Amino acid sequence: MRKIKLSNDQRVNLEHLHANTRDSRICDRIKAVLLRSENWPTPMIVQALRLHETTVIRHINDFLEKEKLKPENGGSHSYLSMNETEDVVQHLMAKTYSCSYEIIDYIWETYEIKFSIPGLNKWLHQQGFSYKQSKGVPHKFDPEKQAEFIEGYEALKAQVVDETILFIDATHPTQATKVSSGWIKTGHEKSIKTTGSRTQLNIVGA
Repeated sequence: MRKIKLSNDQRVNLEHLHANTRDSRICDRIKAVLLRSENWPTPMIVQALRLHETTVIRHINDFLEKEKLKPENGGSHSYLSMNETEDVVQHLMAKTYSCSYEIIDYIWETYEIKFSIPGLNKWLHQQGFSYKQSKGVPHKFDPEKQAEFIEGYEALKAQVVDETILFIDATHPTQATKVSSGWIKTGHEKSIKTTGSRTQLNIVGA
């Protein structure tokens, strides 16, 4: 049987779809795909799912060739109106989702229209979205806030000449910012402010 390699996003999406679908046929297809991705041999999948061997092989081939999970047509079609489609596209331009099922949930909660994961992925590509990494941009300090801090600090020193001033960090802002991936419009860049390569930022005063 052909091998299946799933990305973390694909695996999470399939697990989510399996947990939320009521169609046992779709569940069987998802389980066959997940088990095969874990290198289960055909006889073990057949025994676990109580399906015929040819059925299991067909499920695997359907997913590899067409990402098909739905028996009749392999995925949902877009039933969003033109205005709804435009609204969803604008929403996705403003907010980046890392998993397809999050977008499915948003569309369902907003318009009560349900997509399958393969159907949504196809719709996203049709709207010009691709799954790619955001762009890290070095964060710059705020000179106005720095000047405000220095002014306040100098005023405090003048008031407590004989006192010791202590600096205590309430938190350690992470500097090694992790740039994530998500559904981003082709030709557009999503920027994430990064802070550097060290693991923490220490504020030292004298």
